Amino acid sequence: AFLNKGVKISLKDEAIGKKEIFHYEGGIIEFVKYANKSKDPIHIKPIYFTKTDNGVVVECAIQYNSGYQENVLGFVNTINTVEGGTHVAGFRTALTRAINDYSNKNKMTKNGNLTGDDVREGLTAIISVKVPEPQFEGQTKTKLGNSEVKGIVDSISMSSLQEFFEENPTIARKIIN
Repeated sequence: AFLNKGVKISLKDEAIGKKEIFHYEGGIIEFVKYANKSKDPIHIKPIYFTKTDNGVVVECAIQYNSGYQENVLGFVNTINTVEGGTHVAGFRTALTRAINDYSNKNKMTKNGNLTGDDVREGLTAIISVKVPEPQFEGQTKTKLGNSEVKGIVDSISMSSLQEFFEENPTIARKIIN
């Protein structure tokens, strides 16, 4: 229900008379908030973008918290890719470049570029891609192998993050600090 906004999943256990409904109108925006519910977010409204390129739909929600743990969840056609893959690699590359570009342009760091580990401290991100012909590594479908998806996710994430940082300098500074 998180990965397909607007979908309503209703489960009913007739033996004990219990009913549960899962419905998240905000989709992965609500998912990232849910993943951060026991943490202290440094910006209330998650960063969100969705775009399509070459038949690949990229949807991403990001929210930083005051902790140090990285929590990046990747999904391909609603399959949880627990080992990541090319979509997660493309996102991580773009995130590091976008933050360093903004930081350098605004003279926010004295010691050069931040590392990937630095920019992912306190990060909670949900990356959901819809790929027409997904190629998974292994039988368990835990890692995406499509090489073209890395470039698509990288390009979409980079332009979307740059645009967000330019339009929201207060949040960009909080993230970098």
